Amino acid sequence: MELFKAGIIGTGSFVPDKLITNKDLEKIVDTSDEWITTRTGIKERRIADKAIASSDMGTNASLKALKAAGIGAEEIDLIIVATVTPDMNFPSTACIIQNNIKATRAAAFDVEAACSGFIYALAIAEQFVATGFYKNVLVVASECLSRFVNWKDRNTCILFGDGAGAVVISRVDKKYGILSCHLGADGSGKDLLSLKAGGSRQPASLETIEKNLHSIHMEGSEVFKFAVKIMAAAANEAAKLAGLTSQDIDYLVPHQANIRIIEASAKRLGIDKEKLWINLDKYGNMSAASIPVALDEAVRAGQIKKGDHVCLVGFGGGLTWASTMIRWAI
Repeated sequence: MELFKAGIIGTGSFVPDKLITNKDLEKIVDTSDEWITTRTGIKERRIADKAIASSDMGTNASLKALKAAGIGAEEIDLIIVATVTPDMNFPSTACIIQNNIKATRAAAFDVEAACSGFIYALAIAEQFVATGFYKNVLVVASECLSRFVNWKDRNTCILFGDGAGAVVISRVDKKYGILSCHLGADGSGKDLLSLKAGGSRQPASLETIEKNLHSIHMEGSEVFKFAVKIMAAAANEAAKLAGLTSQDIDYLVPHQANIRIIEASAKRLGIDKEKLWINLDKYGNMSAASIPVALDEAVRAGQIKKGDHVCLVGFGGGLTWASTMIRWAI
């Protein structure tokens, strides 16, 4: 069977207007702008208004990606949404976005791989397009993490923000497109980054609410050690699978979790800062949405050009990790 080459033909992103700065957080918890900036690199984050959910942000990002790709919603065959903060347990956020954008021909489902979710979804989309099963796939990552933050926990509330990113995956010239995808998981680290209640293990109850089990829990030092090791390894694996090395990477778009993790990973890979797109100072950690938002910004800023080898790499709760190497097609 002849395989098609799948690539990104359009990008889009959306972040809410509302800002919460480190100075604002100083009034809420025992922290300081200097402490947050030094340890994370984050200066501010975007927070969605109460009336806005993940599907709303994903809808906005999707419409921008469709416009950039130059195709209509009726041409989309499949919508995959990566999120850990869906509008509700069911129906899927993908189905809600499908209805919002009037993609009436599209199948739709969600993927949950935490901060690695966008690349997981990208890898799935690539298979559908490469085999010819579908022609156009919309991949969306949208997160409304502010709804699940314990604003009394200074170790986690400083980290997270809301936003959405989207890309259109379609057939491209065989010289371009997605060259490799690498996905991984280690379930033994399931308790290091989690939201414990609200599922079938611990359904919502007065007790789970009183114990703050509906908010993000993270063992920060353990996650940090894991991330520093796995980010560079995953990027190297994506390069190797594409028949390249880290020195062939023209642009690296990493998960925007912590500036020290990003810098340590770039150092291990031997990549200069000029080849990195960093926006966590403005948005914080947007989980699955962080990579596509950063990618869209880099594309629209003209930093990523046709023919560039672009590496996307991330890690997240699960524990999970993912990377992909793309030869940019647009």
